Amino acid sequence: MPTDWNAQAALCLDAVGTPSFAAALADGLRSVMPYEFTVIFGYMGKERPLALFDDFTPARRKLHVDDYLEGPYLIDPFFLASIGDTPQGIWRLKDIAPDRFYQGEYYRSYYAQTGLAEEVGFLINVDAELQIVLSLMRTEKKFSKTEMRVLSEIQPIVEALCRRHWSSVDRSGRSKTSDFLNRKVADAFNTIGDGALTDREGQIVELTLRGHSSEAIGRLLLISPGTVRIHRRNVYSKLRINSQGELFSLFLDAIGAG
Repeated sequence: MPTDWNAQAALCLDAVGTPSFAAALADGLRSVMPYEFTVIFGYMGKERPLALFDDFTPARRKLHVDDYLEGPYLIDPFFLASIGDTPQGIWRLKDIAPDRFYQGEYYRSYYAQTGLAEEVGFLINVDAELQIVLSLMRTEKKFSKTEMRVLSEIQPIVEALCRRHWSSVDRSGRSKTSDFLNRKVADAFNTIGDGALTDREGQIVELTLRGHSSEAIGRLLLISPGTVRIHRRNVYSKLRINSQGELFSLFLDAIGAG
């Protein structure tokens, strides 16, 4: 375990329960290896995530936090990992993303704007209700195998510190307006087309936008890839669109409607 980390971990332990904890943790992680940005989200099922910490510039914060919370989080692989069966640990984005994530419209229309070379996240179960993702982001180069091994070595301490600090995070301060937004965003996939789509077609829309190929969707829904393609053609016909880009725009419109 890196010597610098030992001293930094002690500072983090002293900061647990104080407003300076997250910044101390980010400083500690940077003592192990360089990276540009840190962001920490708290996930509670499909509700709108909690923005717990970031060290972005104002312009980057709008993209990575403000815009993200308006709906794109629903098709973020780290969000999906937090509500799925992905075990806690440290993950490269590419290792938890769907098979066509980098060809999908979420990546092209939203994630590619970040200009990141790589994002690595600690997926941490705080308790049965709250999972957090602590993301480390680089714009110039990917994390090496050696660096990933180092992060794995410090992972147990990072997890323990985060569980202790965020176990008491306020989860009850959401307003009625926020609760309404939670429901609206969570229902966005189903409201595309104003009821014109069947339940199966709604599932196809959701999995397509998340970056799954026809083959992967077929495995998930226990239907053939050819049937998936037929459903997708029917969706495009009903919605009078011709591309996944238009479908993604309808998804964003559904979130912003009302």
